[in-house]
Amino acid sequence: MKLSRDNIFKKYKWLREKKRPFIISSDYDGIICASFLSHYLNWELAGYYDYNSIWLSKEAIKNKNKLIWVDLNILPKTGKSIGGHIVSFDDKIPKGFKSSCNPNILQKINSNSFNKKFPFSTLIFLLWLHNKQIKNHERAKLLTLNSDNAWMKIQRYNKNTEEWIKALPEYEWDKLLKDVDSLSFEKQVDQFLYPKLQSIDAFTSFSKLKSKYLGIRSRECKINPDWDMDIILKLFYLIADYLEWTPPTIPDIITRVNGKQFKVPIAKVQKEGLDKFLNKNKIFSYAITSSKTFSYTVFNKLTQK
Repeated sequence: MKLSRDNIFKKYKWLREKKRPFIISSDYDGIICASFLSHYLNWELAGYYDYNSIWLSKEAIKNKNKLIWVDLNILPKTGKSIGGHIVSFDDKIPKGFKSSCNPNILQKINSNSFNKKFPFSTLIFLLWLHNKQIKNHERAKLLTLNSDNAWMKIQRYNKNTEEWIKALPEYEWDKLLKDVDSLSFEKQVDQFLYPKLQSIDAFTSFSKLKSKYLGIRSRECKINPDWDMDIILKLFYLIADYLEWTPPTIPDIITRVNGKQFKVPIAKVQKEGLDKFLNKNKIFSYAITSSKTFSYTVFNKLTQK
């Protein structure tokens, strides 16, 4: 099924409103989404969330019912989010996600069809949704396709990528994805992108994914706002240099809310029933991260530290 920008904006009007306060995932993917939203919609960065803790500014607390959660999936009914995780076992979607924009939900992709999961990043979905092209520069493309390791998924899952390109029409996909599935692109990742990220300490771990030609292991960048503010700033400036997106104003974090993340077998949740499991455990956010794993976060009385 082809998705329609008009239909999405009609259902989720907040996606094109200006100056919305927002929370991002505390990693590279969230940082680059923040740059996009700040530049094009003048959204105001208000905090971070890493599926264990939430870092909040005064503005986030003041506007808690207006927050948009970006590159995240949160369950409270008052929350609005945009993210790309799988969140259902069938076509039934929990009420808390009715106000959240997720390409997998829009296309009715669930845990039984993991091979059809949205292969791109939240950033790339935003680029398509707002029909914004990136600067025609190889290094701008490298930074863009590094979000959620999209370039590796494009290499590894060509058929699924092609299906999603058809589902997201009227965009210059040829420009964005040209030569990604090539040795020359990997050399640019290996010789420029990863060394550049490492030079600003924006590389914290390896993932399981490996590239097609050089066998490069993908790098991940997870950020702790308690002590990684310099990395956040360096990433914003790096993105500004090559994509020419005005960096967001860094929020003044005044509190951290600590939660706890759990992982359980999907079979356990299915046996109990998704709605019952969510309600019993008072789950704040969750994702079906593989065909066997259900990952979720709870906050006991939202105790602040």
